[in-house]
Amino acid sequence: MALKGRSILAVVVFLMLGGMVALAAWYESQRHNRPAAATEKMVTVHVTNADDRGPGTLREALFLVAGATGPTNISIEVPSIKLESALPAFVNSHEVRLMGQASGAQIDAQGLNEGPVLDIAGSNISIEGITILNCPSIAVLVRAVHFRLSASVVQSCDVGVEVAENASDTLLERNKFIKDRLGVRFGASRRNSVVANNEFAEIKEAGLWAVRGAPDSQDEPIAIRDNKFTEDGSAIVAGNVPVLIERNDFINAHEAAIHVVGAGAIIRGNHINGGASMGIVSENGRGAILEDNELEGLTAYGIMLRGSSNVLIRGNRLHNCGYGIAFVLGDPHNASTAVDNTIIEPKFNGIDVIGDSPNLRHNQVLRAHAFALHVENFQPPNGQKVISQPVLDNNNFGSSPDSGATAGTQPAAK
Repeated sequence: MALKGRSILAVVVFLMLGGMVALAAWYESQRHNRPAAATEKMVTVHVTNADDRGPGTLREALFLVAGATGPTNISIEVPSIKLESALPAFVNSHEVRLMGQASGAQIDAQGLNEGPVLDIAGSNISIEGITILNCPSIAVLVRAVHFRLSASVVQSCDVGVEVAENASDTLLERNKFIKDRLGVRFGASRRNSVVANNEFAEIKEAGLWAVRGAPDSQDEPIAIRDNKFTEDGSAIVAGNVPVLIERNDFINAHEAAIHVVGAGAIIRGNHINGGASMGIVSENGRGAILEDNELEGLTAYGIMLRGSSNVLIRGNRLHNCGYGIAFVLGDPHNASTAVDNTIIEPKFNGIDVIGDSPNLRHNQVLRAHAFALHVENFQPPNGQKVISQPVLDNNNFGSSPDSGATAGTQPAAK
C-alpha cells in the first residue's frame, strides 16, 4: 500500500514539473512575440499661415516645439513668410528639424530692425530647404551644439550664418550664400566645424570670416572643403583661427582669395582662377602648409608671405599670373621653404625675395617676362637694413634672367 502511495506521489510530482516547464516555454514564446514598445513618435507642426503671428504661423510653431518632450518637425508649407518682429529662439534640445516643403519657401526679414532671423539656442537643430532674404543683421545665429544647415539659400543679409564661440559640431553643407556682407562668420574653431559643398557668390567683404584677436587654443581646425567662391571681396579670411582649406574653387576674388594671419593654416588642393589682387596671402604665418594648389590668371602675386616663419610652400602650380611667389620680411632664424613649385609665364617676376632668406629648392620658373628670381635687401626709412640671403638648391629658371647673386646669395641653378 505504501509503495502504491509513493508511486502516485511520484506521478503527481512529475506532472507538476512538466506543467511548470510547459508554462515557462509558453511565457517565453509570448515574451518574444509581444510587440516592442513603440519608439517615441516624431511630432510634426505644419506652418500653413504666412502671417507674422497667429495660428499656423512659424512663430506659433516655434512656441509649440519649445515645450515638446521629444523630436519634432516644423514643416513650412507656404511659399513666403514676411517677418515684422523677431522670432522666438530654438530652445528644444530633443531634436528639431525645420524643413521648407513649399517650393522655394522664403523667410523675408526686411521688416526686422535687429537681431537674428533664426536663433539656434538649443542643441540638435537642423534646417534644410529654406531661403532667408534681406536680413539687416544675422540670418542664422548658432550658439549651441549639433547644428546643421543644408540645401538652403541666404541672400542679401548682413551676415549669413554666425557661429558663436560656444558652438561645436556645426555642419554647413550644400547651401548658397549670395550678396551678403559676410557669408559665414566663426568666432573660434570648435570640434567638428565643417563648411562643405557650399556656393558663395558676390559676397561684399568675405565669403567665410574666422578672425579673433588672440590665437585660438583649440587644436581642431575648421574644415572648409569643396566649396565654390565666385566674385567675392575676399573669399576666406582667417586670423588666429586654425583652418583646413582644401579642394575649393575660387573665381575672380576682388581682393585675396585666401588671406590667413597667424598659425594653424593648411591650404591644400585648391583652384584659384582670376582676380584683381592676390591668390594666397599669409601674414605672420607660423608653420602654415600651402601645397598642391593651382593658381592662374591673377593680376598680382599668386602666393605672398609677409613676416612669416616655417611656412612650407610645396608642389603648387602657378601660371599666367602677374607675379609668382613673394617672400617679404620673414624670420631669418625660422626660414620658410618653397620646394617643387612650378611657375609658368609670369607677367613680371617669378619669385621675389625682399628682406627675407627662404630656402628655395627644386622650383621651376619658366618664361618669366622679367626675372625668374629677384632678390632685394630691405631698407626701412629709419632703421637697419635687412639683408636677403635665400638658400638656392637645384632650381630651374630656364632661360629667364635672375638677380639672385646681387644680394650675395648662391647663384640659381640653370
